[in-house]
Amino acid sequence: MIQKRSIALCIVLSIITFGIYGIYWFVMLHNEAMVAANEQEGTSAGVAFLLTLVTCGIYGFYWNYKQGEKIDKAYADRGLPTGSRSIVYLVLSIFGLSIISYALMQDSLNKIAE
Repeated sequence: MIQKRSIALCIVLSIITFGIYGIYWFVMLHNEAMVAANEQEGTSAGVAFLLTLVTCGIYGFYWNYKQGEKIDKAYADRGLPTGSRSIVYLVLSIFGLSIISYALMQDSLNKIAE
């Protein structure tokens, strides 16, 4: 089940908790994108986070790209218009704006949850 979240609240909580809520948000985005795309197999959220840490953020670029593909697949399965989310998320993360890509992912998942 996909839970609707307030994007502004997620960003504020990520800032107030010095990124700890951001880790939780990362895990939830990963899990909910897998549910939305109806994918049973793949990297778990914990492994994805660990790989991002171990590779000093490089895996995070790949993760953002794959999240865009999952969300586009979920949109296509529901007959909603798709876009090139994966490229947008990748470019944002390269420029250090991953929190904006998280917000865009959450917005897309919120629309699927409706």
